[in-house]
Amino acid sequence: MGIMPTIVRDGNIMRKTRWNDKLSFICNVIMGKQKPMSKINYTPEMVETAIKAYKADVPLETIAFELDRSVRSVRSKLVREGVYIAKQKPIAIKSNVPTKKELLRDLEVVAPFAVTGFENATKDALQSLINEFERLKDG
Repeated sequence: MGIMPTIVRDGNIMRKTRWNDKLSFICNVIMGKQKPMSKINYTPEMVETAIKAYKADVPLETIAFELDRSVRSVRSKLVREGVYIAKQKPIAIKSNVPTKKELLRDLEVVAPFAVTGFENATKDALQSLINEFERLKDG
């Protein structure tokens, strides 16, 4: 019987070992629990460059191009570093133009007929009808 396991636990079931299980066993048990080195996404110099450039109001697209990373990756890194401040979204301002429902209510007041079926009319058409009925009423 060798030192290599032949069966491993995978969640709640037991299964035969695969080559990556054996590789993991070799790395963890035989070689003193050393894991393979993972790729470093950002070196400290890259982080420092990104922070300095962002504080100097350089666009994220330019920073990403210089670091050979995506804009989303650079933004995420700056957020994790506590530097990036999201731009505020513009607040929608309600205009003084009446809505279609308001125009239909106004038309219902001045028109001598039911206004059902006018829901698909444009605002300009509804306003023209209202103006015409008001002109006829006054004249």
